[in-house]
Amino acid sequence: MNPARLRSARAPLTAFLLGAATVLGFAPFGLAPLPLLTTAGLLWLWQRAATPRGAAALGFAFGMGLFVAGISWIYVSLHDVGAMPAPLAALATLLASAFLALFPALAGYLQARFQHAPPFKQLLLIPALWTLVEWLRDWLFTGFPWLSLGYSQANSPLAGFAPLTGVFGLSWLAWLGAGLLLALARPRERAAALAGLALLVGVGYGLQQIEWTRPQGAPVSVSLLQGNIAQDLKWDEARFAATLGLYQRMARESSARLTILPETAIPRFLDRLDPRFLPALAQTASSRGADLIVGLPIREASGRYFNSVLSLGVAPVQRYDKVHLFPFGDFIPSGFGWILSVLNLPLSDFSHGSAAQAPLAVAGQKIAVNICYEDAFGEEIIRALPEATLLVNASNFAWFGDSLAPHQHLQIAQLRALEAGRPMLRATNTGMTAIIDHRGQVTAVLPAFTQGALNGSVQGRSGATPYVRWGNAPVVALALLVCGLAAMRRRKPAAPA
Repeated sequence: MNPARLRSARAPLTAFLLGAATVLGFAPFGLAPLPLLTTAGLLWLWQRAATPRGAAALGFAFGMGLFVAGISWIYVSLHDVGAMPAPLAALATLLASAFLALFPALAGYLQARFQHAPPFKQLLLIPALWTLVEWLRDWLFTGFPWLSLGYSQANSPLAGFAPLTGVFGLSWLAWLGAGLLLALARPRERAAALAGLALLVGVGYGLQQIEWTRPQGAPVSVSLLQGNIAQDLKWDEARFAATLGLYQRMARESSARLTILPETAIPRFLDRLDPRFLPALAQTASSRGADLIVGLPIREASGRYFNSVLSLGVAPVQRYDKVHLFPFGDFIPSGFGWILSVLNLPLSDFSHGSAAQAPLAVAGQKIAVNICYEDAFGEEIIRALPEATLLVNASNFAWFGDSLAPHQHLQIAQLRALEAGRPMLRATNTGMTAIIDHRGQVTAVLPAFTQGALNGSVQGRSGATPYVRWGNAPVVALALLVCGLAAMRRRKPAAPA
């Protein structure tokens, strides 16, 4: 290769490798300090970019590294489970990564348009811009907030800020930490940077000691059932009776006041079930003064159908319908119907549930249910708060096999528990079935790809964290304010000589 071309390719390649290394900061690896170092490396590259276009290219390369490595599970779901031909699955994964990489590219382009001193850009402008593009990714085209930088800090001292700022605030603070690390390279700023890092860690640790919510009622015994039914068997009619028998047996063996089954644990429409099945399941729970939550699809007379859960037992029957549907999983976006010819997608046209659904009143608690990746959207989870005392996630991650996805999803759930100040119970088909306390700590988890029940006790919580009260609005408003000030400073006319 021409030496000049080699030198020009070195920076994008470095950015790509930095992005890929950032994935090690997320679950299951959990090297939380690493994303601060990798983003500091990206800051350094951005400082040396000659043009906004060059900075955008570096941001895109970083994003490609981050997403190609971090969402490689898309290939697993499309090819290994969905039976899509390997070349097409690989192309789809690359295209998805390329689309997501446009967001860091946008941050790189915009920061390069502002000619400000490095401290202002490193410590204020770039963290604000990155926060805004992550927030944009959270809702654009139904949203895909996976690998938002803040999730990598779920088990670091910065996690103490989550009840105040939410995950996007953690992303801001991670970038602030990266800017302070890079400032260590400038002797004049070294002492201030060290003090800033110490303050950031110290305040985060101090915030972790605060009880933002308070206990509500007596602790509740729970049993989270993990059936471990492979995706290629889940919808097999020949397997249906065995699936029902499995969950009946596991429910009978439970002694908990609240038993939770995974998403679509019953893989058949409610109106097609033997009419004796659900009453028998309800009687199993009622006989011991308990309640049970079970996932199944429900079809209405209008022809619409929903990804739902029902509560059965001593409490009245209640229902939750999934609100935030996953493209290509719960529904096929307009213009992509052809994908059904190359991908095995049972029940791929669910309807949206109402956003105003009340928590389920069961087991002496008020439970905010979310299904599958709904818990990736913090502001949607807090809609049921502060009324709800517990959070419950029912998922079927068999779609993603033995990949990074279940571990990353568990880490996302940790942030939701932290933001809400409430325990999160996760019942999954193949993993990671877990109990997370109100501090975001995983207190118990079943091994993936095993069949079993996770038994434990949880304490409901009442009250509201600052994030429950205000959501993402303060962080987004602050980011917009910083960008507005940067724009005003950029346009300020030069002083006369």
